[in-house]
Amino acid sequence: MPWMTIRRHSERGGFTLVEVLVALAIVSIALLAALRAAGMGTSNVGELRARLLAGWVAENRLAEHRARGDWLPLGIQRGKEREGGIEFDWREEIIATPNPAFRRIDVFVFSAPEEMQTLAHLTGFLALPPRMPK
Repeated sequence: MPWMTIRRHSERGGFTLVEVLVALAIVSIALLAALRAAGMGTSNVGELRARLLAGWVAENRLAEHRARGDWLPLGIQRGKEREGGIEFDWREEIIATPNPAFRRIDVFVFSAPEEMQTLAHLTGFLALPPRMPK
């Protein structure tokens, strides 16, 4: 049966050059998308770290006032504070409340160069310190 062993050259297995190039294009597009996603993740980590540290700055400001028993004057106060190796600007807005024994304090924390983006905002209340008997 010699007629069964004849093979044609066109029936050989394997990929053509066009198929290989298409496969390489698909793989390269997938790798570029993964690289872009990884890059975006790293930039988000820096912003999340800055927001966390800014929140700590706001909490520290309010905790200091409460620990000292400060009775702040109405108005706006500004300053700078360093946390985690980063310089932050803060602004405190002290507002009267309907009860004269309390004051509302809003603490805003920004990135240091300018007050463009609020990284943290915390609201708290300060109580009028009790008078000491004479």
